[in-house]
Amino acid sequence: MPTTRFQRLVFAFLSVGITVHVFVFYNLAIAMGGMSNRVFAAARSVVGIEFAIAFLLEVLIAGLLSLKLAFKVVDPRVDRPFIVMTAIICATVGLMCPMMSFAATILYDGITREFLAQWMQKLAFNFPLAFFSQLFFIQPLVRFLFGLLFRTRLRGQEAVA
Repeated sequence: MPTTRFQRLVFAFLSVGITVHVFVFYNLAIAMGGMSNRVFAAARSVVGIEFAIAFLLEVLIAGLLSLKLAFKVVDPRVDRPFIVMTAIICATVGLMCPMMSFAATILYDGITREFLAQWMQKLAFNFPLAFFSQLFFIQPLVRFLFGLLFRTRLRGQEAVA
């Protein structure tokens, strides 16, 4: 797993890049009444903005805070790597999903009288997808790609989500 600052930035770049695309498509499909080619066209205008927001939130807030939260529950020196990795993923989703749902609410709906209700709705829609996609698809893919880039054997006890 990432051991240097540069590796942590690359890991965050891969994680955020994949995640933002999944969620932009998902949220636009919901807003447009279902998945269609229009979703991909509309995504071009918001992917960059959401990527920048998510990357900054991950690097400046969620990355380190998720480790602190996870390590209050698990001990990487004692617990199995899979358990440590799962705790880090859960902590990261618990932090990033509300923050990015907040940002998406502003981007898609603006700040209106219904803002709180719209944010809570986005959070309710996004959280299950965030949890399961991170646990079973995105993070395994990111760890695989990171391993290819840095030719390292990935171990969960050193995981930085």
